[in-house]
Amino acid sequence: MSYKITDACISCGACEPECPVGAITAGDDKYVIDAAACIDCGACASVCPVEAPVQE
Repeated sequence: MSYKITDACISCGACEPECPVGAITAGDDKYVIDAAACIDCGACASVCPVEAPVQE
């Protein structure tokens, strides 16, 4: 199971540097997680101020 970033994302960028495998990148209107690269660690969810990363 991987994480995904919901529309609640405010594009603050807090999650991107926390991902140990570089699965998070800036998208057009929010950050996105590459599900194939995500290792389900939850580091992104622990730093997000709006709880946008959720487990799929």
